Amino acid sequence: MNKDIAEGKWKQMKGSLRENWGKLTDDEVDEIGGRKDNFLGKVQEKYGMSQEDAEKEWDKLHNS
Repeated sequence: MNKDIAEGKWKQMKGSLRENWGKLTDDEVDEIGGRKDNFLGKVQEKYGMSQEDAEKEWDKLHNS
């Protein structure tokens, strides 16, 4: 995947993150930066979710 495609995909994902994960601040969304490990950590911290459930949510977000 080239850089332009990756950046475009992240912009789409940011919108979904903001819609579906309202407890995440804009700074936290920026900190996630499209990286799975950052997303998992933030979602687990804010929502008390298990690693497995957080990974399922990442997959839903990434495949939408």
